[in-house]
Amino acid sequence: MPDDHLDEILSIPAEELARRSRVRLEILPDLDALYNHFARSIASEIASRNAVGQPTRLILPVGPVDHYPRLVEICNRERISWQTVHAFHMDDYLDWQGYPLPPDHPLSFASYMRRTLYERLDPALRIPEDQILFPDPRHLDRISQRIAQVGGVDTCYGGIGYHGHLAFNEPPISRWFKLTPDEFRASRTRIVALAPETIVMNSIRATGGNPASLPPMAVTLGMADILAARRLRLYCQGGAWQRTVLRLALLGNEDVDYPVTLTQGHPDYAIVATWDTAQPPVLSIAA
Repeated sequence: MPDDHLDEILSIPAEELARRSRVRLEILPDLDALYNHFARSIASEIASRNAVGQPTRLILPVGPVDHYPRLVEICNRERISWQTVHAFHMDDYLDWQGYPLPPDHPLSFASYMRRTLYERLDPALRIPEDQILFPDPRHLDRISQRIAQVGGVDTCYGGIGYHGHLAFNEPPISRWFKLTPDEFRASRTRIVALAPETIVMNSIRATGGNPASLPPMAVTLGMADILAARRLRLYCQGGAWQRTVLRLALLGNEDVDYPVTLTQGHPDYAIVATWDTAQPPVLSIAA
């Protein structure tokens, strides 16, 4: 991406960002509003499809996560059943040999979602266990096959990583192995080594700044399944660290080094961000 284009999009005032964006953008005042919006969006989608006797097929992230307790509260209070929901999860950490983490590992995404979401729904509302799927490193094609069997995904919800990854669709890190945008868009469920930037960022948020304790690999749903969803909704809550990548998502040139730029042509796509995250990046001495 030319530096002059990057400088231009980084300087756009937040007030003008939605008007100039290539992607529909909604800016909310703060984190509380964003998490309420995220929770209500999922709950309303399930409720509306329940009302007409249709299943709800979702791709869900672990990151952001603070909307899930609110989602549980809404569904329990409003008696929104998950009986006909099919939940496909974006990714999960793997150990250094590419094996799943044990269920009692504090960083297991699958265990986190069961504790935080599924087990907190009232028993009468709960999703059947066989309708919850995480990508499996031992059966990589299984999740895509199941998505096809249930008729595709209605909405893919997600966040955006530091260098633009969706799920763990990391930018290729090899000096020699290069991919075209079309090749990356067609990527399938696979095992990936986490990029150094991801390890540093996630260790700051999840391990007290100790990169050595973060699992070094992951299994991820590919870009093909994400882009095939009929609706794509991404939430950006990161504040200062996410300001550059948000602007690249909205206005950046197509670039495999920032995978989120490859989503701009999706026919039903929106990003929701906090006012803080929508601000132009500022150079300053860290506190």
